[in-house]
Parts: sequence; C-alpha cells; structure tokens
Amino acid sequence: MSAAAHKLFRGPCDFMLGVVAMDGLPPTNTPEVAFAGRSNVGKSSLINALTGRKALARTSNTPGRTRELNFFDLGGVLRLVDLPGYGYARASRTAVNAWTGLTRDYLRGRPNLRRVCVLIDSRHGLKPVDIETMGILDEAAVTYQIVMTKIDKIKPTQAAATQDAILATLKTHPAAFPDVLMTSSEKGEGIEKMREVLAAITRG
Repeated sequence: MSAAAHKLFRGPCDFMLGVVAMDGLPPTNTPEVAFAGRSNVGKSSLINALTGRKALARTSNTPGRTRELNFFDLGGVLRLVDLPGYGYARASRTAVNAWTGLTRDYLRGRPNLRRVCVLIDSRHGLKPVDIETMGILDEAAVTYQIVMTKIDKIKPTQAAATQDAILATLKTHPAAFPDVLMTSSEKGEGIEKMREVLAAITRG
C-alpha cells in the first residue's frame, strides 16, 4: 500500500452525521466518495473493511437498514458517504420515496462529490435498477465506478465472466470509469487496491 493510502485509511476515521434532508448536508470543503447499491449489497461492510474498523458503519442482514445519508470523515482529507440501498426496503412507500429523492438530489447537486462507487453483488451481476442508477449518474455527469462485492462467494471464473459482462455494458455509459474493482469485505480481497484508487482521488 502506498504511503498516501496508508495514511488515509490508517489515520483518524469518524462517523460525522446522518442526513435526512438536503439542508442538513455538511460543508462542501472536503472531497466525497459515495457508496451506492442495491439493499444488502454490502456497502457498510465495504466501508468497514476499507477503514479497518469492525463497526464504523452499521451492518445488517435486513435490507433497507440504512435510511439516511451517513457521512464518515477520514482525517479531514476525504469523506465516505453511505447512501440508502435501492431496490428494496421494509418501510412505507412514502418513506422509500423520500430516501430516493434525497439520494438523487445529493448525487445531482453535490459539487465536491468526486466519485460514486456503485456496488454490484458479484453473484447476481447488473440488475435493471442498477442500470437505472447508472443512467441517473450519466445524466448528472457524475463519475462513477463499479465495484463488485462478495467475490469470495463465487468461483473465480464466474467472477471474471461477470466482470467482463459489466465492462461491456460500461462502454455505453459516458460517466462510468472504465474499470471494475472486485472485492470481498470478508476475505479482504481487492481492499488494498480500492484504498489506492480512493487515495488517488484526494490528489486529483
């Protein structure tokens, strides 16, 4: 791991706040990387793995647990933003629509948002709701990167095939970063590479 990545992810890392409305967002003086994905895709687990903490971001086996935009501060250099999962939530339709609206407003109007990591469960690949989210990001001209999660749950050949299929799809999405990261929060696979990628964003 580079010195920059080591300093970033081994230094101070704190939960800042949970936001339920746009007027509650923190100042835009620090670069942000947001984590988006279907409910239960592993966003909180990935944030914990990246920061080397076991419970920085709360994880749950219940889809739809994250109901706000949760901000985590890495030493005042970078913020990680855990977005509500899409595609499923055990809650009222009114509440789901409110979370969806807040997330879209954040993605479309945050000037210091450097990249969105769109997490895809490697066992299932891209789903229509993922493609819809990618379209929103394309329209907003927000750079995003696909991150496959839970690659320890499938065979390497299956993971490679899913990665190739995603890469082919990305060719038609102008805001997509032309690379797909493969990770396992449980086994630590791909975590150091992702730390390097995120550390480079702070220097960009």
